[in-house]
Amino acid sequence: MSGWLEVGERIPDLTLPADDGDSVRLRDLKGKTTVVYFYPKDDTPGCTREACAFRDRSAELKKLGVQVFGISADDLKSHGKFRDKYSLNFPLLSDVDHRAAEAFGAWQEKNNYGKKYWGIVRSTFLIDSAGVVLKVWPKVNVDGHDAAVIEAVRSLDRSASSEATELKSVKKTPAKRGVGTAITVLKKKAAKASAKTRAKKKTAPKAKKE
Repeated sequence: MSGWLEVGERIPDLTLPADDGDSVRLRDLKGKTTVVYFYPKDDTPGCTREACAFRDRSAELKKLGVQVFGISADDLKSHGKFRDKYSLNFPLLSDVDHRAAEAFGAWQEKNNYGKKYWGIVRSTFLIDSAGVVLKVWPKVNVDGHDAAVIEAVRSLDRSASSEATELKSVKKTPAKRGVGTAITVLKKKAAKASAKTRAKKKTAPKAKKE
């Protein structure tokens, strides 16, 4: 199994069934910033707190232009019960053959009180509108994780805004100065040329008639 999907890498082209009966192709999650989080199992304490935290911040995330998808190896029936029990307001994707978890690096060997087994490691991926990973949270601690994700999104917005402002400053201000300077130089050159021409006309001897 490969390691974690890293920042700068494109997400895998996989299609997973969703709890509402639709299918979601991961590569088609373009156009919006996306949070994909992997969790071990429906309706367990940590997974429930995490899902409810994202549920409660749903309006805030949407305002920031972010869509959320939860993924576990549970089947659709389990997802449906989990969704209805806690009124979850974002899609849960079923990864029963753990292809997506493996592709993202979330399918790993775990150790629980000396018992080793393979399963999903709680992890979150922040993905840009082009399907490229912007940030990875491996081995997530549930408490405060929703706030960390939202702060990361806001930081991206602040960075993008700052870069846009700098780009405008670089493109527009120097350009205007450059054009103005060029025009001024051309005018000065033209004035000098005109002055020289007038001077030559005044000093040039009259031509003799043949």
